[in-house]
Amino acid sequence: QVQLVESGGGLVQAGGSLRLSCAASGRTFSSYHMGWFRQAPGKEREFVAVISWSGGSKFYADSVKGRFTISRDNAKNTVYLQMNSLKPEDTAVYYCAAGGEYSASPRLYAYWGQGTQVTVSS
Repeated sequence: QVQLVESGGGLVQAGGSLRLSCAASGRTFSSYHMGWFRQAPGKEREFVAVISWSGGSKFYADSVKGRFTISRDNAKNTVYLQMNSLKPEDTAVYYCAAGGEYSASPRLYAYWGQGTQVTVSS
């Protein structure tokens, strides 16, 4: 099993920035597509961003496009989510996920981190 651990969450004022990190263990990290998802209280888990195993392809949810940037460093077994111009509606638990498909669907990701809380105040 691939182990994923998110970090970097916290409390930030609207308009501010945070960078989330997801550290992965396992010999085959670079072979997985990596996604970021988020879940607010009372809502379903929603797609945020995905990056291909090579880093050559990226795709974002419309709600975060232009504000968030996903990247990965396979040498460090880490994927990042840079979040700029944060809004209160970005408040959620953010999850890192690994899967064999380049997809926006959480159902196609086999491995998940424990999540990190992001709270954006006004």
